[in-house]
Amino acid sequence: MNKKYHKGLVIGKFYPFHHGHQFLIETALKNSEHLTVILCQTDRYKIPPEIRAAWIKKTFPGLEVKILHHDTALDSNSTAMSKIWARLTVKFLGYSPDAVFTSENYGDPYASFMGAKHVLVDLARKKVPISATKIRSNIGRYWDFLPPSTQNYYVQKVVVLGAESTGTTTLAKDLAAHYQTVWAPEYGRLYYEGQMSASNSDAWRTDEFVHIAKAQNRLEEALVKKTNHGLLICDTDAFATTLWHERYLGKSSRRVEQSVKKEKPLLYILTDIDIPFVQDGTRDGEHLRTWMHQRFLVKLKQKKLNYFIASGTRKQRLAFCIKKINQILNSPLS
Repeated sequence: MNKKYHKGLVIGKFYPFHHGHQFLIETALKNSEHLTVILCQTDRYKIPPEIRAAWIKKTFPGLEVKILHHDTALDSNSTAMSKIWARLTVKFLGYSPDAVFTSENYGDPYASFMGAKHVLVDLARKKVPISATKIRSNIGRYWDFLPPSTQNYYVQKVVVLGAESTGTTTLAKDLAAHYQTVWAPEYGRLYYEGQMSASNSDAWRTDEFVHIAKAQNRLEEALVKKTNHGLLICDTDAFATTLWHERYLGKSSRRVEQSVKKEKPLLYILTDIDIPFVQDGTRDGEHLRTWMHQRFLVKLKQKKLNYFIASGTRKQRLAFCIKKINQILNSPLS
């Protein structure tokens, strides 16, 4: 079945890529034998264009996405810029498209200057009532307008960590309950409990910590799909595992450190040592709490990670953490 147009074009910033963009591209694909998507990039856009292009490609495998770097002065939807953009587009592509698909008023003059047909798609945003500007203003509120590929990038991970018997698990559970989202339990504890009856349970090896760190990562990745508005609460992470390796083997490990994800969590919450130590049969002892607490502080500062310390009663800690998290979550995206 022949489609209406031979060479179709969609152009945009996709900052971020959302369901409105998805609907636009789907419409263009239905009507074009060959579709090219141009992704515009200037220094103003903090998210790398390769990442934004990947969002589109994961949603539409095989689709041609080209990245166009341009001067910041051209970053405008004004129809007054249409002729300039038309010339730039033809030069960039090496040809004039047969049809341009947009959801913007600039589409008519822009397409006309290229000798192309303009196909206007959902200008009033009735099919998909969203815009990238709205999403950037409060991503949590408009979370459901993001395709899975974009959601995975924007997942907000809050990690609770701390020395033994400082209430990390309790706080992680309480935060997950408050935000009605999922939380990733501490895999290392489960691993230790599973082998603690063995005669050599205290003979730790580096490869065990590598396994624990990677398993913790996989657990987080599996739970991401279940989050509420992209908020994932974690009871420790691979970064914390690097410090536990230091505690039990007396030195750091490059292999364990390589398991730490490059993407930094939204926030680290370090639980204070101001509550009574409770020995549950798996813990080293109270004498190590202060040392571990200080090591966490040193490493968090060295890595320039966003963190704060949660102190006080269970109720006080929860209220303080909610206030801090909300302040960050409600901040507009740059």
